[in-house]
Amino acid sequence: MSNVTVNTNVGAMAALQSLNRTSRQFREVEDRITTGLKISSAKDNGAVYAIAVMQRSEISSLDVLQRSLERATSVIDVAMGAGETVADVLNEMKTRVISAADTSLNTTSRTAMSDDFLDMIRQIWHAVKNAEFDGTNLIDEGADDMVVPASLSLDTITVQAQNLSLGVDGLWWNMPIASATLPFTTATEAAAFIPAMDIAIERIGLRLSALGTAAKAIEGQSKFLYKLQDAMTEGVGNLVDADMAKESARMTSLQTRQSLGQQSLSIANRAPNMVLALFQAA
Repeated sequence: MSNVTVNTNVGAMAALQSLNRTSRQFREVEDRITTGLKISSAKDNGAVYAIAVMQRSEISSLDVLQRSLERATSVIDVAMGAGETVADVLNEMKTRVISAADTSLNTTSRTAMSDDFLDMIRQIWHAVKNAEFDGTNLIDEGADDMVVPASLSLDTITVQAQNLSLGVDGLWWNMPIASATLPFTTATEAAAFIPAMDIAIERIGLRLSALGTAAKAIEGQSKFLYKLQDAMTEGVGNLVDADMAKESARMTSLQTRQSLGQQSLSIANRAPNMVLALFQAA
């Protein structure tokens, strides 16, 4: 039988230490279940916490890159929408000059076609000028290229501006205006527009194709960044997230240990009373 003393209750001290240790572990498990994290602060695991902080910072940076790519996509979509409108108008313009080049056409009909032609020029001008998103227009005369940040290593995607105006560097370079008010008044003047129209239609096809290629590149980079972000988020989760099934099972075990510890402490605290009982018996 172990020694029982009145001044120092060794059994109670040991039971109390065990109970305190179990209570600390119980609080840790309780915190993990409450927060869903096994590492919620640097004191849990400094090295892993530092890694998680860095990875979360990079994930947030990827959000910024995604917004830049989404903005660039919108700019290109607006530019291509306007460009497709311009292409449709150019095709209509070509039908007008071909019809007006018919020598059997009377002057009144040719003049009406000339008026339509002028109106379509204005439609193109308005479409190009209004193809702007968030202050950026890729198809206006003199437009700048758009440089889009594409990765955390500061790589960029350059979207080249495509001039779709009716100018020297735009869709045609030799628009043969016959007079100050009408583009053509005779069949010969109308026929002179046909080569310019062919050039314009060819150019807009090539320039819309370039915009489409840029849009595809941005879309591909955006998909890659989403996958990278998902992988990084999963990685952080593997580092700091708590296994809820495991923690739940551990909590049940600690509850049992805590109950047993309390009983042990109660028994140990009653030991000095045994000494008093001996004297009373005597």
